[in-house]
Amino acid sequence: MPKKERGINVGARRTISYVVLVIFTILCLFWFYVLFINATRSHSELSQGFTFIPSTHAIDNINNVLHDTIPIFYGLLNSLIVSFCTCVLCTYFSTMTAFAIHAYEFKLKKFIFAFILAIMMIPTQVTALGFIQLVRKMNLMQSFIPLIIPSIASPIVFFYMKQYMESALPQELLEAARIDGAGELRIFNTIALPLMKPAIAVQAIFSFVGAWNNYFTPSLILTKNDKKKTLPILIAKLRSADFAKFDMGKVYMMITLSILPVIIVYLLMSRYIVGGVAVGAVKG
Repeated sequence: MPKKERGINVGARRTISYVVLVIFTILCLFWFYVLFINATRSHSELSQGFTFIPSTHAIDNINNVLHDTIPIFYGLLNSLIVSFCTCVLCTYFSTMTAFAIHAYEFKLKKFIFAFILAIMMIPTQVTALGFIQLVRKMNLMQSFIPLIIPSIASPIVFFYMKQYMESALPQELLEAARIDGAGELRIFNTIALPLMKPAIAVQAIFSFVGAWNNYFTPSLILTKNDKKKTLPILIAKLRSADFAKFDMGKVYMMITLSILPVIIVYLLMSRYIVGGVAVGAVKG
């Protein structure tokens, strides 16, 4: 094929790719735009249908949310505590587990790897009843501990890290560190973790967002004091309010405020998400 025709074909494919990406980007961002627009409208305006033009009731909706009986600041703080602790502990210990499977040879290694992957197939709802009974026996109801500690063992994060380590963490590097006299914990913290930064960043973000949006388990554990509840529970409580007191503008504004921390995290760490996912896909 002549170079000129080849260049035209490459240019056409690139143009089509950009057009498709723009369309998908618009489709993804459109619903955020709808949310932000609705957050600026009053209940009566929302009842009349959707419009693309922002309204002037954003400040009123914010005041209604802040002065509502639902403690949104406590909800934000509780969600931040649970999400941050889950993010840090989950990525660190799941990476340590993946390091153990990757770096060492021992009996039942393949079985343990398969067993961990099999746990991924068990839905949370299946074990919820036994989990709640255990939490109640340990007197940990209305506590953040049952929401944070079990998240340390994440089969999904473990699997991603294990696949990433296959080519990002060569055995020769670990052997060289052992010959130099480095301990196993030092090897993990000073050699493995720095090499795993892109993958750790990606999984930390996903873990944070997953814990932030989690409704099922917190709704079973945090059942009494509103000041101990996370944001998803408070939003659900606001939506289930009496019809006479139901304010859609306030609901949309509360949802907007609840996703702002997630959007900020994504914006700050977006380059790690793209780079880490792309590299992990190629390496896997």
